[in-house]
Amino acid sequence: MRAAMVRAYGPPESITVEDLPDLEPGPGEVVVDVQAASINYPDVLIAANQYQVSVPPPFTPGSEFAGTVRSVGDGVTSVAPGDRVVGSTFVGAFAEQVKVPAASLHPIGPDLDVVSASAYRVTYGTAYHSLRSVAEVQPGEWVTVLGAAGGVGSASIDIAHVLGAKVLAAASSPEKLAACQARGAEALVDYEHDDLKARIKELTGGGTDVVIDPVGGRYAEEALRSTRWGGRFVTVGFASGEIPRIPLNLVLLKGVIIKGFEMRTFGQHAPELQRRDEAELLALVEQGRIRPLVSSVHPLSRVSDALLEVAERRAVGKVVIDTTS
Repeated sequence: MRAAMVRAYGPPESITVEDLPDLEPGPGEVVVDVQAASINYPDVLIAANQYQVSVPPPFTPGSEFAGTVRSVGDGVTSVAPGDRVVGSTFVGAFAEQVKVPAASLHPIGPDLDVVSASAYRVTYGTAYHSLRSVAEVQPGEWVTVLGAAGGVGSASIDIAHVLGAKVLAAASSPEKLAACQARGAEALVDYEHDDLKARIKELTGGGTDVVIDPVGGRYAEEALRSTRWGGRFVTVGFASGEIPRIPLNLVLLKGVIIKGFEMRTFGQHAPELQRRDEAELLALVEQGRIRPLVSSVHPLSRVSDALLEVAERRAVGKVVIDTTS
């Protein structure tokens, strides 16, 4: 099988595609023939050893995939060879085959294409958990989304609307804002040129109820200052590369609630909420009520180019790797 390999920590250009032996499942494990794998920003950070958790080289990056079950190990009864599945793993997805615990897989119906299936689970899971369970968004509230044209951002627009909220989309260019408007955002802010705090307050009629922030950096404090009294600010990542330092006097004066969401540990601490959210989200996908925004699809041989597109924040939505080409 072919697989992307990180032999030493570094930028996307240092990742190679190599021929490796086929995988064999152990007890409780499943080998999946990957057909599509989508990129998330942490994949870039993990390859460069800049993520919160280190993976010793050599390893295959990639966390989100869709494909067909190739083989199952002893004790696996939930899936069988030939089943179409979607799944996630910490690393290993950017390859023609991936080996994962059976519990990490979910069946997908015949009407869901593999590109869309591979691109929804992490970003839409992040958006759904963050808005539904962490921020507890209510109908009619204003949700401000930073980095709104990215994978988590565009998913947050969709999920906020499913929950009955109004969306203010903040992004860094007219082209990205146009994509947000096409997804139904009620208000738009170009935070590279506008006064983010002032515009949010103006457009939401006094302040936003919720902020979803996958960007971090200098925009975080401005967005926090734009909340109404008692608003909720949810940090989900730092795509800007800068972890912000928030003055706690703002929290005191505004009565704002700051929460964090991380996909890797959410289920450990809130398993019942995770199960509820995942069931609701999968139903939305299968009903066609949400579809991930995919900006480009690259062959496995161009995995470095695909990761670079995400690293340089050029993508509008998700970038997907077609492992069959």
